[in-house]
Amino acid sequence: MSLDVRSMKDALAGNAYPGRGIVIGKSADGKKAMFAYFIMGRSNNSRNRVFVEEGDCVATQPFDESKVEDPSLIIYYPVKSVGKDIIVTNGDQTDTIEEALKAGKCFRHALKTRKFEPDAPNYTPRISGILHLGGTYSYEMSILKSADGLGEKCNRYTFDYEPVDGLGHFIHTYEKDGNPLPTFSGEPERVKIPNDLKAFAEEIWENLNGENKISLYCRAVDLSTGATEKILYNKFTK
Repeated sequence: MSLDVRSMKDALAGNAYPGRGIVIGKSADGKKAMFAYFIMGRSNNSRNRVFVEEGDCVATQPFDESKVEDPSLIIYYPVKSVGKDIIVTNGDQTDTIEEALKAGKCFRHALKTRKFEPDAPNYTPRISGILHLGGTYSYEMSILKSADGLGEKCNRYTFDYEPVDGLGHFIHTYEKDGNPLPTFSGEPERVKIPNDLKAFAEEIWENLNGENKISLYCRAVDLSTGATEKILYNKFTK
């Protein structure tokens, strides 16, 4: 593994607010596809959330429904499956991708119809990933970003990966904390993926900022048998 591949600890430690993040890759032994999705929050409205499994899907739900201020950008399905594909995103573009796949269209085509979130002045990027588990495993990632800082133009970037044992790619919404929040830039970061899902999940959870982290979901899929392992952490539990 080349020296430009970091551990998730190194990728997260000291960064108070990477925002929402997606990691997709392949276990070090080459046997499993693995991914993770986490959310963070600074406002009371954003922090008032938990992840809930609904069959093969994952949904965000309010922790305390009486405290919900605006559900529009915080309540969605981060994870859904269509056939042998698993979709993971930071917003309701999950549904857009699902509908496109069911109509015989692709990940990139679906995201051509969407843009960043309308939350001026941050214009939070929409980040998305898809794991293709039918046949030879591959995955794609995407980020939709404001092109001008004014919310008028959108740049759309898609990355298509042939998996490498022990390697993953990590994309997140923000470079760091700030006002306005600075958008993630460059290609998804190269990170190490271990064999053990629990170790992977714990490394992420323990190195997310303790004040701002909210929830984390991780999944591993055995590429030979299809057997699935899942781990879910919520800062708040009902």
